[in-house]
Amino acid sequence: MHSFIRQALQEDLGKKGDITTKLLLSPSTQIHAFIIAKQPGILCGTKLAESVFKQISSKIKVRLLKKDGQKITPGQKIMKIEGPPSILSTERTALNFLQRLSGIATLTHQFVEKIKGTKTKILDTRKTTPGLRVLEKYAVRCGRGVNHRMGLYDAILIKDNHIKIIRSSKSEALNLKQRILDFKQKCKNIPVEMEAQSLNQVRLALEYGADIIMLDNMPITTLKKAIKTVRKSPAYRTGRQLATRNSRTLIEVSGGVNLDNVRSIAKLGVERISIGQLTHSPEALDMSLEIE
Repeated sequence: MHSFIRQALQEDLGKKGDITTKLLLSPSTQIHAFIIAKQPGILCGTKLAESVFKQISSKIKVRLLKKDGQKITPGQKIMKIEGPPSILSTERTALNFLQRLSGIATLTHQFVEKIKGTKTKILDTRKTTPGLRVLEKYAVRCGRGVNHRMGLYDAILIKDNHIKIIRSSKSEALNLKQRILDFKQKCKNIPVEMEAQSLNQVRLALEYGADIIMLDNMPITTLKKAIKTVRKSPAYRTGRQLATRNSRTLIEVSGGVNLDNVRSIAKLGVERISIGQLTHSPEALDMSLEIE
């Protein structure tokens, strides 16, 4: 977290620092301010914002009035900040973190609320801001979403590009099923997920023993057929030893999901819906720092 803060402050302050505040205010000036919500939503990033203020000056005192994951409404005070003029020098950096992360948490919560009453979970993806993945995935959790894999290192996800390359080599194609089987025997705590964009690919994923099948960018009619295909399979009907549990093959839907159609997809009974929008294009939640 401290590396994020240092980089963000350096970006804003450069070598000369806040030349406007230095020009206008005496270092002995005492400021009393609040960060105030201007939109309703889910709060995220308070500890990060607190660290931003404190990193630039040990004389700055911060009191958190709301916690991450809590609902906020317009006009609510989120935190109180007291200290020297350097508060103004860190204001934008602290707000940028707060607004970005709260926007992610808020959008995630909107999706979670839309599917309330179903057994489906809302997941994020790897479509995150470079360097900020840990923070943005934390924001998803604050919105009551679930993290998909954190990176390429903690889960197998065989996607369309992998399949295209494998298809171009007959020897690779012949070995794929055995490779997956060998991997699952050696690494029982790592799930194997396969992306499917057609019914044939769904059948292939079932044949290869995927723990999770991602139904990617399928129209609703194909989606229903794909779900039916998975549920009719022995792996789904009887259950089997998967990578991390005794359970059935999990169905994940991804691609083209929005707030208007997410509930209809969840009502099909899928276990997971992964949504890149949560982290790649959320609207920042509006907040401001106001002097008391």
